Amino acid sequence: MSDPASDATPDPAVPRPTQPEPLPAPVANPVNSPVGNPATEFRIGEEFGTAKRNLPPAGIVLICIVAVAVVVGIFAFTERAKPQGAGSIDFVTAAEVPGQNMVLAAITMTLRNTAEKPLWIHTLKAQLTTGDGNSFEDGAASAVDLDRYYQAFPALKEGSEPALSPETKLLPGAVQRGTIIVGFKVTKEAFDQRKSLTVTIQPYDQPLPVILK
Repeated sequence: MSDPASDATPDPAVPRPTQPEPLPAPVANPVNSPVGNPATEFRIGEEFGTAKRNLPPAGIVLICIVAVAVVVGIFAFTERAKPQGAGSIDFVTAAEVPGQNMVLAAITMTLRNTAEKPLWIHTLKAQLTTGDGNSFEDGAASAVDLDRYYQAFPALKEGSEPALSPETKLLPGAVQRGTIIVGFKVTKEAFDQRKSLTVTIQPYDQPLPVILK
């Protein structure tokens, strides 16, 4: 007995199911193939750079540093601040003040303006260092008082010059001789046996004083 389903004639109006086409065979990746194209070695350190690759040799760097230091040193030496004047202490006399353990000293000096602009004296001070290493300092007495000191202590007038006082102005290249009177709380003997005596002259608008010895 025949199967009715197999003897049935297909209806052309009903679509028949189609078979799916076979997928293509996979192709090997040539990048990952160890035979066709070997993988390139990758170093992250070299990608971003290192001091060894980017910096010049250490010898060149050292030479450059030394050259810069020399230039800076020469500039600092030539442009450093210098005293505006020079001079010397020419004559010193002293008189002891009775009963006060004190001496008055008349210091005669020469001051020379070595700069290219006027030297305008702001202050004058004397510094005494005794034989035992003690230091004393005093500012110059007012110029109007010098005659009074000379009358009271005639020894101070020996070798003296006109008073050198603050506000004295020296033109470039000018030389000025003058005398100041100062007092120190030491005996006449200690003053005569002094280790040093200097005069410091501070000009206006100058960082460094002029020191006379």
